[in-house]
Amino acid sequence: MKKFTFAAIVAIVALAASFSSCGNTPKANLKNDIDTVSYTIGMAQTQGLKDYLVNQLGVDTTYMDAFIKGLNEGANAGDNKKTAAYYAGIQIGQQISNQMVKGLNHELFGEDSTKTISMKNFLAGFIAGTTGKKQLMTMEEAGIIAQAKMQEIKAKEAEKQYGDNKAAGVKFLAENAKKEGVKTLPSGVQYKVIKEGSGEIPSDTSVVVVNYEGKTIDGTVFDSSYKNNEPVTFPANRVIKGWTEVLCHMPVGSVWEVYIPQELAYGERATQQIKPFSALIFKIELVSIKK
Repeated sequence: MKKFTFAAIVAIVALAASFSSCGNTPKANLKNDIDTVSYTIGMAQTQGLKDYLVNQLGVDTTYMDAFIKGLNEGANAGDNKKTAAYYAGIQIGQQISNQMVKGLNHELFGEDSTKTISMKNFLAGFIAGTTGKKQLMTMEEAGIIAQAKMQEIKAKEAEKQYGDNKAAGVKFLAENAKKEGVKTLPSGVQYKVIKEGSGEIPSDTSVVVVNYEGKTIDGTVFDSSYKNNEPVTFPANRVIKGWTEVLCHMPVGSVWEVYIPQELAYGERATQQIKPFSALIFKIELVSIKK
């Protein structure tokens, strides 16, 4: 017997899932071999299907009758293209509601469940993009604007939550700039020479070999190459902006303590133990420039 794939049956079931009112389960009547093989193949293909419905499609098993009704309607629709299109719309619409919008809300607003994107405008854009009609902009423009606006919204939300952290960094750098031995570059990056090297100074395209330790202004160490007792190698322009600027001023052999404003570090992004808008402190040892 040819083995049907679960993926194939899932595709059919997903299109059939209209989730409307009560269903009607056909009764088996195994009068001959064809009846029997039909029933057994149908049953065999449902292995794992219930978990898929619950975990992937978000179906509440309380409403399995509704699922069965949609299943029957979809399976008996034959090649009716209008019906198939309708069921495809139902499926994608539910994915929008249960996955896309929830994911976007979490990305934009974090744990604040009181805020949401506009479903009306999301669907207006989604339909315009799908049909190619009444588009207010090109697809390329939409992608660029979406990325920029999402970044703006995320930054505003992060600043509401971590504004105190940003203010603490500004205060720290203002006080630190007055300390003996601390120098400030035009960008606002500060540094203090622990050991002055006499070697070559990298360009921003140089591949450098460094040892380092990074910590937040409260002294929490979040990363260190010294733990592995091995320096790291990377292009000088493939790190945060504050690092790139400092490296382009450091002679090989130098060890500096560097103080980086949040906007030249990770900004509104959180990473490892670093909160959004964190000013950072690094001990950087420029070991060599890789030729």
